[in-house]
Amino acid sequence: WGDTLPEWLKTSITLERLVMNMRAIKGEEMTGTDAEACAYLNTASLTQPMDHDWTQIYLYIAGKTYTRWKKTEMPEDIRVESLNDDQMRDLNRLKAWLYHKRTTVRLERGRAERRQKREEEAARRKEEQPALFDF
Repeated sequence: WGDTLPEWLKTSITLERLVMNMRAIKGEEMTGTDAEACAYLNTASLTQPMDHDWTQIYLYIAGKTYTRWKKTEMPEDIRVESLNDDQMRDLNRLKAWLYHKRTTVRLERGRAERRQKREEEAARRKEEQPALFDF
C-alpha cells in the first residue's frame, strides 16, 4: 500500500526525520514523526476498518501533517483539533514503535550487507587460492 501515498507525504516524511535528528542533537528523545504516523495510519486504514479512537487519531495527525505541508486547512467536517489522554498515549506509542521498527530494519540491512560482503570475499579467496590436492 505504500505506493498509494502521495509524493508530498513521502517528502514530508524525509523532512520531518531531518528535523527530528536536529531535535535529538539538542537532547530530545528520538521517535517517529507525525508524517510517518500519518502514512502508517493511511495505509492501515486501507487494509481494515479502524475503531473510533484510531479514526480520531488518524484525522488528528492527518490534519496536522496536511496543514503543515500542504499549507491548506482540513475540511471542517473531518477536522480533529485535539485528542484525549488515551488517544495521545496511543499516538505516542505508535510513533515510538515506528521509530523502533525503522532502526531495527536499518540495523538488519547493515548486517545483511556485511554478511554478503564476507561471503563474497571468502568465495573470491577460495577461487584465487590454488588447491593443494585434487582428488
